[in-house]
Amino acid sequence: MGSDLVHLTIDGVPVEVPKGTLVIEAAKQAGVLVPHYCYHPGLPVAGVCRMCLVKVEKAPKLQIACATAVAEGMVVDTQHPEAKSARMGVLELLLINHPLDCPICDQAGECELQDFTFQEGRRGTRYSPEFPKRFNPVEDFGPDVLYVPNRCILCTRCVRFMEDVAQEPVLNVSERGDRAYIGVHPEARLDHPWAGNVVDLCPVGSLLSKDFLHKARAWELDKTASICTGCSQGCNVTIDTRENVVVRLRPRSNVEVNRYFMCDHGRVTYRWMNRGDRIEAPLVKRDGSALHATDWDEAFERAATLLRGASGRAVALVSPRASTEALFLARELFSGFDWVGAFQVVMGETAPLPGVPNLALRAERAPNATGAELLGYRRDYAAALQAAESAAVVLVLEEPDIAVRPRGALVYAGTVLPDAARHADLVLPIANVAEEDGTFVNCDGRVQRYFQAKPAPGMARPAWWVFSELLAGLGRGEHLAGASDAFRRLADAAAPFTGLSYASLGLTGKRANLEVGVGA
Repeated sequence: MGSDLVHLTIDGVPVEVPKGTLVIEAAKQAGVLVPHYCYHPGLPVAGVCRMCLVKVEKAPKLQIACATAVAEGMVVDTQHPEAKSARMGVLELLLINHPLDCPICDQAGECELQDFTFQEGRRGTRYSPEFPKRFNPVEDFGPDVLYVPNRCILCTRCVRFMEDVAQEPVLNVSERGDRAYIGVHPEARLDHPWAGNVVDLCPVGSLLSKDFLHKARAWELDKTASICTGCSQGCNVTIDTRENVVVRLRPRSNVEVNRYFMCDHGRVTYRWMNRGDRIEAPLVKRDGSALHATDWDEAFERAATLLRGASGRAVALVSPRASTEALFLARELFSGFDWVGAFQVVMGETAPLPGVPNLALRAERAPNATGAELLGYRRDYAAALQAAESAAVVLVLEEPDIAVRPRGALVYAGTVLPDAARHADLVLPIANVAEEDGTFVNCDGRVQRYFQAKPAPGMARPAWWVFSELLAGLGRGEHLAGASDAFRRLADAAAPFTGLSYASLGLTGKRANLEVGVGA
């Protein structure tokens, strides 16, 4: 193993990296971010922007860090006066025709051209205001992508993504010299299922999302690590919120799951997180009449009465979008019953990303179907619906299409109240995925955390908290202080999750023990 490691020095810091590592990546091990535009770890190396020039000892001239592999004993100086002067020159050329759009540009505040100009650039321009800047009109590239050629620095990230990763080469560099721009195929549109990634890859404000256009400035956004709910792939994402409203989802890097990308279907799944027709207080049915708003104390008391007074068959009809913690605690509620749990999965089209193995928009639009199965929930939803008709108690968890009138009690826990649940004996308001901490298990069995991005409306609470309080009221568990406690209780009781904790999952997750029997 030692022979596969290369030892070098970067800015005076000794570094040890695998053979074949690029200098730009090795520098990160030394805590150094070499300025760059065309380089991206998820794309083939192009070496066209020349922004990552560094001084390598004994080399006859400056080297580009993005295309230079490390060598034993190499000494790299990223802050050498020659390198800094060269990078300053590159920036000066990039800015000659770049418009001063920062006040209206969506990229302002998270723009690499702004960042590196502040870090590496001149204090003022030497370009005479007598000479007008180049101007080209904005182009519509596709369903969600606009191209602003005036801001383009021709890094070619978008071209390489579509050609090498999406493997649908509809973009190119048209013309040459100072007339060059990104061109789209005259008979095609940028409508690939993963095309939205070109907006994330663009280091400046040249490629824009129509959906996010002028919604917020970067410094107004709160950013939260989460998991996409669009399908069972479990792509890692960042939720961006402004004043407690989700305004966009962006991919978060996880080499084991989605690398640096997410599909366009997943990008728009944030819209339901902002629904205005939420249940904001517990609802109870009094004297057989309509539902009435109440507080949590009465709601828990009513739920405990229903559960204590029931015996025999119990059915849980749950959503595969519910957290693993909520699914486990719902199962625990029925531990003394003849219990049946089931979920249904909405199916859609599959859309793989050809250039990345095992990455696709999955047909199953269910972020936690694997977690539900590991906890003993079945896919035979029709049989569970039939069993619910004669059950003593039925719990429906965030499954709005339910249309069942059981012989016994019906408890509905959800974010919105569908007409089919208005005959329930008890309605419990719960938080959605953007309003709670929790975990999902993706199609490969990887347990991944998501974090609370905004508060839940009114009296709505995370489902794991609701069920844990019910269990505590029944004398079958302690009050839980947080989602980490709920997961700890799950890991202690369910064999597939043994040894896992929020601390060990971190931000990239770990695989569950899929060899253990389902529901163990």
